[in-house]
Amino acid sequence: MPNKQHPVYPYLLKDKKIWLPNQVWATDITYVKLKGSHVFLVAILDLYSRRVLSWKLSNTIDTAFCVAALEEAIAVWGTPSIFNTDQGSQFTATAFVEVLKSHGIEISMDGVNRCLDNIYVERLWRSVKYEELFLNDYTDMGELQAGLKRYFRFYNEERFHQSLDYQTPAELFDHAFQERPADLQAA
Repeated sequence: MPNKQHPVYPYLLKDKKIWLPNQVWATDITYVKLKGSHVFLVAILDLYSRRVLSWKLSNTIDTAFCVAALEEAIAVWGTPSIFNTDQGSQFTATAFVEVLKSHGIEISMDGVNRCLDNIYVERLWRSVKYEELFLNDYTDMGELQAGLKRYFRFYNEERFHQSLDYQTPAELFDHAFQERPADLQAA
């Protein structure tokens, strides 16, 4: 949910051709039911390859677990040129925005009621729910954490994606990253 006191940034992806890994990352939060309770899941996604770069669970919908996922993705995978989110208060919060700014990452935000701007993350949530969560009756965070760890490894490294010419996200990300022109590899 947006916080009216937080700044909102323009949407930078209109007519943008995404042709490299680490060019654009995106994120979102989804609700996950546990037996008798619920938790929140955030994931950082590379839009070129659809690779899940980082994810975190939290029993509160605060900014801290989103910042932790972002910092982990940057530590492992480097920095994207653009980071796209919705206008949720976790992503407009100073703590989140400052991590992006400190790494020189351009900030892009979807317009209000524009869920299709973040369609790749929405598709990820559909896959996670139908291929993992709805098939398993997780009762606690530990079980859920282990199940999602297995699922995201499968999603990145084994699950072929029709939209990626039947490659896995890891194959596309790794191959494209190695094929980048020398002057862009350092970027």
